[in-house]
Amino acid sequence: MKVAVVGAGAMGSLFGGLLAESGAEVWLVDIWKAHVDAVNLSGLQIEREGHTRTIRLHATTDPAEVEHSDLVIVFVKSTHTGDAARTAKILAGQRGLVLTLQNGMGNADRIAQDVDAGKVIAGTTSYGATMLGPGKIRHAGIGLTTIGMWHSGDTGRAGPVADFFSKAGIETEVVEDVRSIVWGKLLINVGINAITALTGIKNGQILDLEATVALSGAAVEEAATIAEAQNITVRKDVVAHVLDVARATAGNRSSMGQDVDNRRLTEIEAINGVVVKEAERLGIPAPVNRTLTALVETLQAHFQ
Repeated sequence: MKVAVVGAGAMGSLFGGLLAESGAEVWLVDIWKAHVDAVNLSGLQIEREGHTRTIRLHATTDPAEVEHSDLVIVFVKSTHTGDAARTAKILAGQRGLVLTLQNGMGNADRIAQDVDAGKVIAGTTSYGATMLGPGKIRHAGIGLTTIGMWHSGDTGRAGPVADFFSKAGIETEVVEDVRSIVWGKLLINVGINAITALTGIKNGQILDLEATVALSGAAVEEAATIAEAQNITVRKDVVAHVLDVARATAGNRSSMGQDVDNRRLTEIEAINGVVVKEAERLGIPAPVNRTLTALVETLQAHFQ
């Protein structure tokens, strides 16, 4: 299978590297020339628990160099999904599938504006990675990847992708109701990302104060109410689950926190901001997520 990864940040590079290591033809497509050049010159270096290995794969800043791919994986920040969707359409051609494993909500729908909706796969992953520099990442965590067809309950087209990933060591399962899975990941991000981005703390430090635990829980409960109003299945212990995730990733700085640290635009619009928009559409109040969204938007608007 020929794979193109649009967005070769930490996660895109990790998945591209693991698939290439299993023998697939993989192309990383990214505008970061220094990273592309480093990968082409010396390979992709993946650090894991103090050990580093080098994987050879293709990288380019020019999508035209790749030609058509069997699978296009979109891993850009949600703020760049529109551009990535147009690139994915070209790379997928007439037969290729497009998979998004991005954070936040709305990415699959945006991709389906450019790509045939029947070819769009969405999902979530528990894998973690950190960019260390051009050509080098840290593989920070391993977990289940879950995918499904976005506009159809037919899992037939997603099945071969899951098998392909699993053979590469990326444990992947297919579900029919992938929207509930994506919302489940969104609820975790809602309870962790904005709070850590605004306060400068790591994930586990949310648990240090009752006030922070309560704030996280309130944001999650609001979002869960919005999900349930749309017949999205939400686990009954969702707040406890989010706190468990914060505990399990205690030493991590959330992706939104890293964006703020590096004074980059965040994905707030696709996370807490989605909750606010859906709340407005449904006529349901969401004051906690509205406040968190406004604070992050204010913060990033004043980056120098």
